Amino acid sequence: MNIIVTGGAGFIGSNFVYYELEHHKEDRIICLDKLTYAGNLETLKDAMKNENFRFVKADIADREAVFKLFEEEKPDIVVNFAAESHVDRSIEDPGIFLRTNILGTQVLMDACRKYGIKRYHQVSTDEVYGDLPLERKDLFFTEDTPLHTSSPYSASKASADLLVLAYHRTFKLPVSISRCSNNYGPYHFPEKLIPLMISRAFEDKSVPVYGKGENVRDWLYVKDHCAAIDLIMRKGREGEVYNVGGHNERANIEVVKTVLAIMGKSEDLIEFVTDRPGHDRRYAIDPTKISEELGWTPETSFDDGIRETVEWYGKNKEWLNGVLSGDYMEYYDKMYSNR
Repeated sequence: MNIIVTGGAGFIGSNFVYYELEHHKEDRIICLDKLTYAGNLETLKDAMKNENFRFVKADIADREAVFKLFEEEKPDIVVNFAAESHVDRSIEDPGIFLRTNILGTQVLMDACRKYGIKRYHQVSTDEVYGDLPLERKDLFFTEDTPLHTSSPYSASKASADLLVLAYHRTFKLPVSISRCSNNYGPYHFPEKLIPLMISRAFEDKSVPVYGKGENVRDWLYVKDHCAAIDLIMRKGREGEVYNVGGHNERANIEVVKTVLAIMGKSEDLIEFVTDRPGHDRRYAIDPTKISEELGWTPETSFDDGIRETVEWYGKNKEWLNGVLSGDYMEYYDKMYSNR
């Protein structure tokens, strides 16, 4: 099959590209990515050695470019990772989130309608559900939990989800949606909690923690998430939403202390900073549906996954330093300027 993966130069998208190339060697993977600040083409340099991989630099909101790619590749499946995703950035500039996350999704589905596909899969987030009270450990997000967004980012993702389901109902487009909990693992851009802590601790710099670090997230190792998406897009029911979570709830301060302990760094590096506006308190996913219907369960415990993640960054400091210095932005020009 021909599979278009949008946002495949980002964190989860790149891990998914490698997952597909490893587990489905018969398929062709076409990565479409705009290469914004969080898109790192150098992350995909090993994938580019594979004859079944193609990279295309384009914006999912660029209708002409997207339709041209669909005309060339005639995809069987489209998996949409492409999204502006950092909550803090959405508070500073909501407009770009609406353009990419909503209008970009519309363009992709319009192309799917014209050229015909077996499945359009939308990668969403548990943040569309809002948050849960810290003291109610018995409460979890299910697929039937009402949408209750807290930031421009989560509102844009919820809007895209509703649009995807509307295209299924109105146009019979074969779609599915996954809503995942917080991911961690290799190739994570160092503005998010775990890679930020690791990158700063390497240099013995202070590690900023919002508020008192009491906010709780359900952590999912990125390779487990990739396995779930692969199952959903190939075997999941059309028109359905599947929650993907790891049952690995940790308070932010606990995550930070765990990372520092693995790295042999002092907790004196922790610096508590003013909390961000509308900061969700607790996320917790109930993955019963995907477990019962598709047999998926996460294979990686948080203790194992976080240690593997810290070790990966330690072995890939050149990649990390390239991101921190901004040099990674020049990789596309180096690879393609003379082609």
